[in-house]
Amino acid sequence: MSHLLLWKTLVLSPVVLGVTVLVSARAIATEIASSSENIKVKTAQTEVPIASNPAIFIPTKQPKVNQQLVAQKTDENKVLEDVNRYSGEGNNQNSLSQVTSVSQFSDVQPTDWAFQALQSLVERYGCIAGYPNSTYRGNRALTRYEFAAGLNACLDRVNELIATATADLVTKQDLATLQRLQEEFSAELTTLRGRVDAVEARTAELEAHQFSTTTKLVGEAIFAVTDNFGSNDNNNTVFQDRVRLDLQTSFTGKDTLHTRLAAGNATPLNLRNGTFEGTQTFNLSPTTNNGVSVDWLSYYFPLGNSQVYVAATGGIHSDYVPTVNPYFEDYDGGNGALSTFASESPIYRIGGGAGAGVNLAFGKGGGGFQPSLTLGYLASEANNPNPGSGLFEGNYAALGQLNLKVGDRITLAATYVHAYNSANSVLFNAGGTNPVVGTSQANFLANSTPGIGGIGVGGNPYVSNSYGFEAAFKPSDKLSISGFVLYSNITGLGANDNGEVWSYGAGLALPDFGKKGNVLGLFAGVEPYIGSNTADKPYHFEGFYKYRVTDNISITPGVIWLTNPGQVTGNNDDAIIGTLRTTFTF
Repeated sequence: MSHLLLWKTLVLSPVVLGVTVLVSARAIATEIASSSENIKVKTAQTEVPIASNPAIFIPTKQPKVNQQLVAQKTDENKVLEDVNRYSGEGNNQNSLSQVTSVSQFSDVQPTDWAFQALQSLVERYGCIAGYPNSTYRGNRALTRYEFAAGLNACLDRVNELIATATADLVTKQDLATLQRLQEEFSAELTTLRGRVDAVEARTAELEAHQFSTTTKLVGEAIFAVTDNFGSNDNNNTVFQDRVRLDLQTSFTGKDTLHTRLAAGNATPLNLRNGTFEGTQTFNLSPTTNNGVSVDWLSYYFPLGNSQVYVAATGGIHSDYVPTVNPYFEDYDGGNGALSTFASESPIYRIGGGAGAGVNLAFGKGGGGFQPSLTLGYLASEANNPNPGSGLFEGNYAALGQLNLKVGDRITLAATYVHAYNSANSVLFNAGGTNPVVGTSQANFLANSTPGIGGIGVGGNPYVSNSYGFEAAFKPSDKLSISGFVLYSNITGLGANDNGEVWSYGAGLALPDFGKKGNVLGLFAGVEPYIGSNTADKPYHFEGFYKYRVTDNISITPGVIWLTNPGQVTGNNDDAIIGTLRTTFTF
């Protein structure tokens, strides 16, 4: 009887009819058929537009039902089952927008049987919404709870019209129909309104006790056990840590102010010949005694189709420019490659500090060909007012990169970095004072009198012009291939200190390998080295496997094999570094 009552009321009233076609015309036939025939249920993940009430719940998952068991259940058990099913539904990621005319729906035509009912709802009551792509999707089945959500939205809208003295728009026939439907769907409406009340109470509690209405905290903690197991070994096994707490503040909803606090005690392993090839991402910490400091302060905001980046301290080029190295790059975090070399091309390690960058996007996005241009300038002594320092007279690096994205599978980039470095400063410094990648010879090429291990004394200022090419190819969702090439021309502002630095590498990543969220990564290349040096090249081989324990915990064992570290002429032992890294994100 309840189904026959529903059908009659739908025929009599356009407002109720419109509520029903908010989801599907087929639902009516399904409900009618279920009174005399077997229930037909299809397992599907669906998303349903509900009316303008913001309490939208929708993706639904309808399980297969055994009709004999259903027939034996009481009405109370049915309601309880529906409540449990509804409680487990996810959040709808397709936000809805209020419409003012049925013609706004691309999939609703004047010849459709429901056109007049929808038009009545829009013009008289304004309690209908559609999907962002201007579709209505009224040709699929709905559940009683989905229908109740639409009914609840129209009830709220009718109450608003009555409260604002526009009750003449609400007919007595519609009110009577709505009253009968309220009785029929009383259990579902009670559940929906109870959930809304619970959400509102929880929201009020969170707002009263939260840290800030504009700021959220994103944190990461890394525990790492590492050692060098090769013959080139001057180290003991160490247990190191690093913690980052990033306060992300938004003032407009589209901008982000990052205030990141960092602490750690990790230092690179001490390899022979003063080499820095073994540097790992968690070694990049502003302190080595777990002292807390602000290691990054930056602000992102949109400007038309462009994204603008301003760094007050701790800025690096990869903060604002695409590095085109998916699954290996994690912005020196704990979920990508182990080493600084495998995570991104060394060209992005030239310079850092304070400055600005902008990413200029061309086209409308989506699929196909998507070019963009990135420009940036960072100075590592921007806060120093002394002569020879400051924003423009001290060490700086200016970057330009053309980005080409071809569909969802291919990404290409061509990069140019012009940098100035004062005497005794290193090339690949990321805004600091120590090398973070490459051999000591490559980092101190312009030093006229190299010291122990290649670290220069009495060096000269120099200018570098670096050229890079980066590419990534994703033939499938389970495979990613990426690589880079770097060439730097060094012009020393002294005698006999010019030279060339080269580097290249390629990686293969297998995302979701063994389990969703896991990553198996293999990388091989040559760390930055002096091109004129006839010694064997410093090859770098790396393998790691990030195992996702939970959504917030991952464990990454890995090995880094370095041949001829330091690019020393003659016999030089290899270094084999083993690391077990555990990363907590929150």
